[in-house]
Amino acid sequence: MGSKERIQRVKEETRANILDAALEIVKEDGWQALSMRKIADKIEYTAPIIYEYFANKEGILLELTRKGNLFLLIDLKNAKAKYDDPKEQLAAMWIAYWDFAFEHTHLYQVMFGVDMMCCEQQMALPEAEASRKLITDTIVEIMNAESFCEDRVCRKYYTFWSVIHGLISINLVRRGTNDEMNQHILKDAIHGIIQTIND
Repeated sequence: MGSKERIQRVKEETRANILDAALEIVKEDGWQALSMRKIADKIEYTAPIIYEYFANKEGILLELTRKGNLFLLIDLKNAKAKYDDPKEQLAAMWIAYWDFAFEHTHLYQVMFGVDMMCCEQQMALPEAEASRKLITDTIVEIMNAESFCEDRVCRKYYTFWSVIHGLISINLVRRGTNDEMNQHILKDAIHGIIQTIND
């Protein structure tokens, strides 16, 4: 391996270490505790080194948001691939969305601003748009020709997202009910909305 490749690999590893350290701080002390100084202390670097990779804390939040959206997209694609029927695909993707929120809670929080200030640029990320498109394309597959229009697709997507994100948010701020009840509510909501796609 040449020196250029070695330098690039070290840069990528340092960048990944910074992001990992940021997530560790958040898991231990919450988003409000995250600072450039704490990240530097955590990985035993000087603060100026952190600033060589990220201009500020917002830059770190944006990169974590991008990372979270990429993980979510992979989960959604895997869930969709398990089924041939678009209705089953749609249900599986929203359940995968729910599972992602609780398996990667800290990333979900930064992606959507649950119990914290979120990164304002996150909705413009291509990774976030790819997840939305995967779901809306599946909604289109379910729609019959008479009921199809772009506004209707958008409305159905936001109906799904509002209900499921709302239920996730309620649970992340510890005001939800037990897991069994959550699963009933989640499945009722998903199947209920699917039934209205062509109404």
